[in-house]
Amino acid sequence: MELKSYQKKAINDLKSYLKCLDSYGIKEGWNKYWQDMGVNAGKYHNKIKAVPNVCAKVPTGGGKTFIACASIKVISDVVSKIDKIFVIWLVPSEAILTQTIKNLKNPKHPYRERLNADFNSDVEIFSSNDLLTKLNKSNLKSLNIAVLSFASLRINNKEMRKMYQQNGSLLDFDSFLDDRENLEDVEKLSVINVIRNFKPIVIVDESHNAKSDLSFEMLENLNASFIYELTATPKDSSNIIHYTNATELKQENMVKLPVILCNFVNVASVIDNAIVIQNRLEAIAKSENADLRPIVLFQAQSGANEDAQTFEKIKKKLVNIGIDEEQIAIKTAKINELDKIDLLDKDCKIRYIITINALKEGWDCPYVYILASIANKKLYC
Repeated sequence: MELKSYQKKAINDLKSYLKCLDSYGIKEGWNKYWQDMGVNAGKYHNKIKAVPNVCAKVPTGGGKTFIACASIKVISDVVSKIDKIFVIWLVPSEAILTQTIKNLKNPKHPYRERLNADFNSDVEIFSSNDLLTKLNKSNLKSLNIAVLSFASLRINNKEMRKMYQQNGSLLDFDSFLDDRENLEDVEKLSVINVIRNFKPIVIVDESHNAKSDLSFEMLENLNASFIYELTATPKDSSNIIHYTNATELKQENMVKLPVILCNFVNVASVIDNAIVIQNRLEAIAKSENADLRPIVLFQAQSGANEDAQTFEKIKKKLVNIGIDEEQIAIKTAKINELDKIDLLDKDCKIRYIITINALKEGWDCPYVYILASIANKKLYC
C-alpha cells in the first residue's frame, strides 16, 4: 500500500524536523524547523528532559498507524546509535493493542509489508508477555517492536510489575547493560532496564490519552531516544510538527460515505430501524454483486441501573425478533465473541455486534455501516 499524498507530507515534515534536530538540537531545532516554514510556532514544551518529543495531528480515519510504520526508518536513520533498533509502540486500550499486534505480525498486512520493505524483512514484534518470556539476544532482529498499552509500563500496575523485576531469561544481556542507563532501585536484569539500554524510539498512538503524571513517569522510565506522537486531538502541550486537515482526506477519497442521522423515540424503534436498514443495505450489496456484509453496531449501556439497555437485554430482544444467534456477537471489556473471527471472511455470519465502550478511536470494525446507540436513544446510519 502506497502512502497517500497527505501521508507523504507527514513523513516529509518529519524528515525536515529531524534534519533540524540533528543540526541544532532539541529546542533550537524546533525553532529552526518552524522558522524555515515561515511560522512562529511558539514555545517548545520540554516534557521529557533531553528527549525530542513531537506530534503529528492527523484526523481519525487518516491512517495514523500506517504513517507510524513509515516513520520508523526515517527516525531510526537519525537517532539510533546501535544496529538493533528497538521501538516501544504504546496504545491506549486492549482492543487497539490486540488489533495492532495482529496487524504488525501479519506478513500480508500493509503495515507489516511497509516494515518489511524498510528493514529487509528482518522484523520482530513483541507483546508484553513476549518481553517477559522470549526476549533474548538471539531473537533480536534489525527492527524490534514491542506493542504495549499505556498501563503496562506503569510501575503501580500490579500485573505488570514483572517488567521491573529480576528476570533470569535476560542473563545474556548482562554484559550489554550499562549501570548509567539502568533505573535506580530496580533489579539490573529486568525488562525495563534492557529496554532502557536500547534507548528505544517510542511511538505513542492516540497520544492525547497519555498526558497524566503517571504517563510522563512511564515515558521517562523508557529512556527514549525519540518520542513521536500521533493523534487527531493533540493537547496544548503537544509539539506539533505536522497538520493534516479533513479536506486532504476527502481529496484522497478517505471519506467516502454520507452520514445520515436519525432520532427515534424509544429503544424498540431504534432496534427495528437498524435491522430494516441492515436488510436494505445487504439487499443492495447482493444486487450489485458487492462482496460485503453490512453490520449493525449496537451501543448498549452498562448495567448501572435496572432500566439500562445492557448487552444481554439487546441480544435477547434481537433473538426474540427472529435474528439468528450466530449473526450476533458481543464485544465488551470482559466478553469478546469476535476473538479469532475475521469479519472480512465471506463465510462470516456476524451482522450485529453489541458493545458498550468499544467505540474507541482506532478500533477497526470493517463493514459497520449502521451505528445504533441505545444508550442515548439515537440511531446513526
